[in-house]
Amino acid sequence: MLKNYFTIAWRSMMKNKAFSFINIFGLSAGLACCMLISFYILDETSYDRYHKHAKQIYQIGTTFIRNGNEKSKLPNTPAPMAETMRQEFPEIQGTARLMRLFAEDKTLLQSARGGTVNSFYEMKGYMADSGFFRLFSYQFVEGTAATALDEPNTIVLSEDVAKKLFGGRPALDQVIRVSSSSNGDHDCKVTGVFKPSQQPSHIDARFFLSIKGGDIEDYIKTRATSLATNNMFYTYLLLRRGTNPRSLEAKFPAFIDKYAGKDLKEMGFGKEQFLVALEDIHMRSGMKENVTAPGSVTYLYILGSIAVFILLIACINFMNLSTARSSKRSAEVGIRKVMGAERGALIGQFLGESVIMSLAAFFFALLIIWAALPAFNEIAGKNMIISVEDDGKMFAAFFALALLTGLVAGIYPAFYLSSFQPVKVLKGRFTNSLAAVSLRKGLVVFQFTISVLLIIASGVIGHQMNYLRSADLGFDKDRQIILPLRSKSAKSAYASLKNELSRLAGISSVGASLWYPGIFNPTDMPLYKEGQTMEDSRRVKMNTIDDGFLPSLGIKPVAGRLFYKDFPADTANRLVLNEEAVREMGFASPQDAIGKKTFVDFQGQHYSLDIIGVVRNFHFENFHAAITPFGFQLNNDSRYNYLIAHAKPGDMAVLLTSIDRIWKKLNPNEPFEYDFLDENFQNTYKAESKLMAVVTDFTVIAILISCLGLFGLATFSVEQRRKEIGVRKVLGATSGNILGLLSTRFLKLVSVSIVLATPIAWFIMSKWLEDFVYRVSIGWWVFVLAAVTALLIAFLTISLQAFRASNSNPVKNLRTE
Repeated sequence: MLKNYFTIAWRSMMKNKAFSFINIFGLSAGLACCMLISFYILDETSYDRYHKHAKQIYQIGTTFIRNGNEKSKLPNTPAPMAETMRQEFPEIQGTARLMRLFAEDKTLLQSARGGTVNSFYEMKGYMADSGFFRLFSYQFVEGTAATALDEPNTIVLSEDVAKKLFGGRPALDQVIRVSSSSNGDHDCKVTGVFKPSQQPSHIDARFFLSIKGGDIEDYIKTRATSLATNNMFYTYLLLRRGTNPRSLEAKFPAFIDKYAGKDLKEMGFGKEQFLVALEDIHMRSGMKENVTAPGSVTYLYILGSIAVFILLIACINFMNLSTARSSKRSAEVGIRKVMGAERGALIGQFLGESVIMSLAAFFFALLIIWAALPAFNEIAGKNMIISVEDDGKMFAAFFALALLTGLVAGIYPAFYLSSFQPVKVLKGRFTNSLAAVSLRKGLVVFQFTISVLLIIASGVIGHQMNYLRSADLGFDKDRQIILPLRSKSAKSAYASLKNELSRLAGISSVGASLWYPGIFNPTDMPLYKEGQTMEDSRRVKMNTIDDGFLPSLGIKPVAGRLFYKDFPADTANRLVLNEEAVREMGFASPQDAIGKKTFVDFQGQHYSLDIIGVVRNFHFENFHAAITPFGFQLNNDSRYNYLIAHAKPGDMAVLLTSIDRIWKKLNPNEPFEYDFLDENFQNTYKAESKLMAVVTDFTVIAILISCLGLFGLATFSVEQRRKEIGVRKVLGATSGNILGLLSTRFLKLVSVSIVLATPIAWFIMSKWLEDFVYRVSIGWWVFVLAAVTALLIAFLTISLQAFRASNSNPVKNLRTE
């Protein structure tokens, strides 16, 4: 019996190759997309679960309270927080501190090999204390994890970095030179090499420096002893088994009042501490930033919805084509029923055919995943590795899903086909029921509603991304060349480097600073004006610059002046503020602020600074963040982290060659490496760029699957109306008439889809845009463009079959009449 079922199923598939291809291809594409997105979602929700103590590790978060009730949640804490809490609370078994090398986006590493210096910049470096590797699980291939950072001036490298430094030689106990704007220049001994985990973590380090022995340790001992200020560290607690984290959290207010209450009151702001489970940091922390950028639950819902929609579209294709083709198998059903076949056997036959096709689709879906995974990783910014050994449960789940898909997609056709009455069928009185026709129409509408919704979403996301790329940031971002200054020698050569570059014909101006737009800036200062106190202060982000930085970025004053060489009295005690800073501090206008003093109280000292200029508001951060108070000071000791050269229009390659020559003359042992400001700023929108790429690609796939279904239905419709078309052509109907006749029915269904999708898409995309402080409005043209696109795609899909029908020979269509 089973062999007979398989034989019939195979013959049916081979007899109708086009329909079989559409069904199998549609299901396989739907399953592959669903699986890829599911693996992505699984990856995003499984961060840090591989650590041995994952269930017991918590990060301490801080809620900063300013100006009465203005709250912001951040993952940062002061240096003494970890040890003070460990001594205060017996529930804490261990602690670890991690600090980003915040003063740089890349660190200079150097090793001597064979009489030459191997020198390169490395990103993703962090500083950690001795407890870090006792809390977090890292697979060491050299050294001992538990003691790796116990000694001063030690470093732990990833395998990749160790190989770049030492080739294939052992790295353990080797000494390298580390030049960091955050921690200074120091010789560090390699005490460990770790193999990066294939599983995701919110800590993406390529190397770890010991906090002991560098500039940071000196800073902590002399200036970072308070629990109120210098919130530079990520602090982690290992709680004892059985500890209730909420009960421990309830003790934090008294702890903060005891150890930081006085200092906080003097500083004019408040703090509240809270705990975040390690496994919740990436996706459910409630904070907008962390060691690495947190994931977005909203994006996962969007991608999950797309996965489900694409699978539904594929299933709908199967149901539509199977019910539409039912008349082709009506005679088969009638004969089998006359020969004694029971309805249950027929249902089993048709359900079996559906399951066979879905399993074939599952097989092809696995091939698609294998081929598409590298491209998907590139688009999504992931490094997922899928294997049967590690992901067996996931594949088993999708195998079950394929079976279920086959059953669900085939259940209506099976019951529908098996319900035919043999007498009517064999007499040729079979017709598609109104219910079946209505169902097919409804499913086509549902398919294209999803497709139109995705088209609108792609349009809105693309429009917002274009806005982010082209919007006026308040400064000149184009043709700005950024050179990192890491080592002491590079920082000392700043003046010579600036003079040499300024002489180049292709350079219009040169400046230097600690930070530049688009990168993390940890420096802020609570400022207040005369007649106020620290309780009235406003948090002002600060950047330390030279006199050429603002002119190089094209930032001009709206009141007062900038820093100039002609004013030798300009020192770190003078300020240039933006418009938002003077507004929030209570000045009547930018002109009113010029010449006035601002004040800050810190560690018992009272400091005053003079306002000499006000510049217009600009975006130092991306468009997710509102423009906030910002200020500039001069750097008295000329220790800058970056030099920025503004290039004139011309041949950039020739100019970079000249800069390379000057760099190597002044810094012969350091690599010449540069970035462009506009490219770096756009990198702050990586998450949105990835979302746009993923949504766009899957929108194309969804439309393709929908069009395959529409093509199949159009083919069936043409076949059903073959004789009608022949009669019409004999009576004088033109090809255009036939095309209109066959197209109108389907285009009406697509039009209904457009009407249904428009308000849904508007609501969803309005919610998505709320994440941007500065955003585009959803214009009417987006919906018109989506409607035209959907109608055009549907028309082209249908017209191929309609064109063939309208140009067929009517004699062949009517010769059986």
